[in-house]
Amino acid sequence: MPDVTPVERWQAQLEEAGELTPDVVQQISRLHGDRGVQAIEAVGENRVKAYRDFTIVVGYDDEYIVEDGGCTCKDSEYNLDADDPTDLCWHVLAVAIARRVGHVDYHDMWYSEVRELL
Repeated sequence: MPDVTPVERWQAQLEEAGELTPDVVQQISRLHGDRGVQAIEAVGENRVKAYRDFTIVVGYDDEYIVEDGGCTCKDSEYNLDADDPTDLCWHVLAVAIARRVGHVDYHDMWYSEVRELL
């Protein structure tokens, strides 16, 4: 793979394997640190939810909308370098992982309907 970023590399390997292999887990953890570990835990705990309009990651204090590689969390807003493709919040990482391993909890409804119920 010529000119492939480390993020693209683990994503391609994950997509090919269809599951979190020890090698991919190690790559994610090494590249993304604690954010990568949190993302893997969120996927394992089934906290990535897809609705008709958004994908949501259930955090410890709130739910975060992940859309087009961006996130509504404070980490994304204040701490991440937009020019660094490896600098991603754990919510974005969780969605990337969950989609590639088929572990997204899909709800056939609009997210706004869910928010009204809460």
